[in-house]
Amino acid sequence: MSARLVVVHPDAEVLAQAAAARLLTRILDMQSVRRPVHVVLTGGTVGTAALAAAAASPLVGAVDWSGVHLWWGDERYLPTGDPDRNETQARAALVDALVASHGLPEAHVHAIAGPDTTDSPEASAAAYAAELARLADGDAAVPVFDVLLLGMGPDGHVASLFPGHEALTAVGATVAVHGSPKPPAERVSLTFDAINTAREVWVVAAGAEKAEQAAAALGGHDVTDVPASGVHGTDRTLWLLDTAASDAP
Repeated sequence: MSARLVVVHPDAEVLAQAAAARLLTRILDMQSVRRPVHVVLTGGTVGTAALAAAAASPLVGAVDWSGVHLWWGDERYLPTGDPDRNETQARAALVDALVASHGLPEAHVHAIAGPDTTDSPEASAAAYAAELARLADGDAAVPVFDVLLLGMGPDGHVASLFPGHEALTAVGATVAVHGSPKPPAERVSLTFDAINTAREVWVVAAGAEKAEQAAAALGGHDVTDVPASGVHGTDRTLWLLDTAASDAP
């Protein structure tokens, strides 16, 4: 089992700033030993705030973005540009600026297709799996992710893997999600199989409404009830929390 570290920050704003600095430093460190670097982004309030903080950091200019590939752990099955898509929010916070001003090739931004370009979540999941395999080494299903960011919902879900949902047992790299308890009902997600190949998995969570499930996940509760308990990196697993999310009743 990989090392697990819990880091608690005073509040959500400090958490986002610290996660941004940690992410940029991680990319710089990885670029000193290997290329390309593969990073999986997450959505959510804190995840998006961390990307915005990264965009404002002086470290952003130190990264050779031409050697970075960006992915997403999940996506709402909505058309390109929809404001509720994780991709749309990430582009506004950071990614578009990296492409415009910091040398990130647009071809290195690996978005999950929506209904404007695919016929179904299954078709989108298959296309994403094919793109992951294209950039993977040998017969691997996915590239070796250097860092994979995840948010966690108040119900303990990560990516679009919800408690009690059939997607929890999906095999392969990706899964089409129907009947999500959180709108929209249709989504595409990485599976546990794919998530747990990452060198480092970071779960970023803030707010008192996350505290009970964070404690349950860290306590090893069954993944069916608390999906966040089922994620880990091969080298290290980081839980990045604010004080409120770390203070379970």
